[in-house]
Amino acid sequence: MQIWVDADSCPVVIKNILFKAARRTGIVLNLVANQPLRIPKADNIRFLLVPAGADVADQKIVEQAEPNDLVITADIPLAAEVIKKGCQALNPNGELFSPDTIGARLSMRNFMESLRSGGIKTGGPEAMSQSSRKAFADELDRILTRMLKDNK
Repeated sequence: MQIWVDADSCPVVIKNILFKAARRTGIVLNLVANQPLRIPKADNIRFLLVPAGADVADQKIVEQAEPNDLVITADIPLAAEVIKKGCQALNPNGELFSPDTIGARLSMRNFMESLRSGGIKTGGPEAMSQSSRKAFADELDRILTRMLKDNK
């Protein structure tokens, strides 16, 4: 049981919550990015540097993640791939993607992408709010509690 983070796009405040959770629980935390990151020194916190390129970090996470691992990502196609493998996927706003909802989320993402490629401005993601940080921390705590309980 490990945590995988799509770290290129993960907000710093979310990484800090994950660092604290990894230290508290001892769960292995893997951050995957195509640029160097500063991480705390801890045996269970690891950084994997991948080559630059579209979806290289995503593919590394899909390759390495095992069933029951937790993947932190805002990338809906990545979430869909890891859910197929039996992983859980949590976005930085605290939304837990599920097999029941990921198809609709992927369809909406593809629709919005087609609008953007057609020149329609759709706006970007909302800024990370205090309520989003709390929602993420709360959901992470629920998931980790359940993961640790199931592995005893």
